[in-house]
Amino acid sequence: APNVVLAFWRYSQHHPIALRRALTLGAVSIVVSYPAARLAVSLDHHTLRWIFIGFLLWLVGYLGWQLYARRAKGAPAPRILSERWLPLVSVVAGAFSGLFTVGGGTISSPMLVGLFGYRQAAAQGLGLCMIVPSSLVAMGAYTHAGVVDWQLGIPLAIGGLSTISRGVALAQRLPDRKLRGIFLVFLVITVVLMLPKG
Repeated sequence: APNVVLAFWRYSQHHPIALRRALTLGAVSIVVSYPAARLAVSLDHHTLRWIFIGFLLWLVGYLGWQLYARRAKGAPAPRILSERWLPLVSVVAGAFSGLFTVGGGTISSPMLVGLFGYRQAAAQGLGLCMIVPSSLVAMGAYTHAGVVDWQLGIPLAIGGLSTISRGVALAQRLPDRKLRGIFLVFLVITVVLMLPKG
């Protein structure tokens, strides 16, 4: 949660987001993040893990196809939807934030790039705008359920806070396609790490 807040602030310095839009998108994500988090803590952890792996595999396939298709066709302009549909992305991001905690950011960025024509870095910043409040609400739901290990979580948060600013600065310098490729590689690594051992 603190990492998401700092990352959003850093991205917003490069890609300013109107306060009204930020509040609207954040409020929409909250509506669905709490019930999704409650559902997640009620599920067996093996079931939740495999649902998450399945989601990541689908996302890897979709993003891989998107990168390949654009390269093969000379990178045609993506389909652009009206900005009035942005709250729908917030609904999806809030649900995935509640269910998988990190899922909101991983699903909102591809939606913003593929459906609304955002550059990857700008999509990541706007995606964070959607999941800052839902991440906090989800953290509250997980804390209430007694599944937050603060002795482990606080050092992890401190470690993340120490590197986020450099990561955001690097994201601003990378070409759009390369940034998407790195995002895809990290998703693949996450899938591998999530697979049961033995």
